[in-house]
Amino acid sequence: MSTNSNSAHFAHPTREGYTLTFDKCALDITAIHAYLSKSYWSTDIPRATVQRAIDNSLCAGVFYQAAQIGFARVVTDKATFAYLCDVYILDAHRGLGLSKWLLKTIQSRPELQGLRRFIFGTRDAHGLYAQFGFTPLSNPSRMMEILLPTIYETAKS
Repeated sequence: MSTNSNSAHFAHPTREGYTLTFDKCALDITAIHAYLSKSYWSTDIPRATVQRAIDNSLCAGVFYQAAQIGFARVVTDKATFAYLCDVYILDAHRGLGLSKWLLKTIQSRPELQGLRRFIFGTRDAHGLYAQFGFTPLSNPSRMMEILLPTIYETAKS
């Protein structure tokens, strides 16, 4: 897998046995796909789609020893806009501040500075993301979407 040339130039922060990396070569696609394909936001997502999404995004992985236990992805033009997505920490590792560490580290990336808009959607973690400056859309009536909720079901056929 190819890496973003910027990713290789950053040290991998560590914290109490955990490592956070932006190196796409270190990511465990099998583990990421296993989690995302069961998540409420991307149920049944094909592995090839996960791979393509990772290839075209800024990605962060959180590891405990050699096992991937967390992930986040940012879709961005690195100038005006970013969309944070696919964020997770496995249940067994929650409550240790790892999500906060992951979000703080992502937000500190040089290529994500000076953005006009940084968005994220969540069903149940509004309080966590509010701590990092995320608020409800200021003008939700200006936002539109094309939503294909059964697209991954079709891909399985």
